[in-house]
Amino acid sequence: MKRVSLVTGASRGIGAAVARQLAADGADVALQYYAASEAAERVAESCRGRGVEGVALQADLRSRTAVAELKERLDGLGWTPNVVVHCAGLAHYGLLDDTEEDVWDDLMSVNLKGAYELARHFGPAMRWARWGRFVVLSSIWGESGAAGEAVYAATKGGLNALAKSLAREWAPAGVTVNAVSPGAIDTDMLDSLEPEDKRALCEEIPAGRLGTPEEVAQLVRYLSSEEAGYVTGQILGLNGGWRM
Repeated sequence: MKRVSLVTGASRGIGAAVARQLAADGADVALQYYAASEAAERVAESCRGRGVEGVALQADLRSRTAVAELKERLDGLGWTPNVVVHCAGLAHYGLLDDTEEDVWDDLMSVNLKGAYELARHFGPAMRWARWGRFVVLSSIWGESGAAGEAVYAATKGGLNALAKSLAREWAPAGVTVNAVSPGAIDTDMLDSLEPEDKRALCEEIPAGRLGTPEEVAQLVRYLSSEEAGYVTGQILGLNGGWRM
């Protein structure tokens, strides 16, 4: 079966690493990005360098119509994704009392509602074909909560519940749904930390280091594979033993 993958948030970080890994495994890859067009095109070009098709498509997941329009563009290319990986996400640091409603709306729209829209628009074709893989990028904070990141944690906890629920709905049709729950990964989301703060963070982690986007991508690769057909409804931690 020819794999066609859709990866959101694919212009950088974990999303870019996932796109490259799926391309290396022989899948054509559609890369959704919000603003970083040049970066997204570089990732798409690196996917094409692996002997598959790669296309970068702009979409603002805060828009109510963004995913429907994204599907229309993929339909126009003759692409029907049977692997969907939702990596796009917004973060916010601050106490809930100081968090404006528009911040809540933005995070919910991209992180959680984005997954709902992707499932609603791309799930039916996977179920009709009786094969598909749907993976969402959650967070360790979606399992434990986090002071100062209540809104972010709420969106990720919602993703975990959504993944488990969809897994129950879609398993009879041969479609798996899982959440990957990374801990501290070395992406630009941690750029705000001072070097001494990063060192202190690494000291908290039994593995003694930050994870890499490529390590997350390897787990997503497995969940997207034929071999993972009996793995569904799971929240798979990838955190170096942190917060066990």
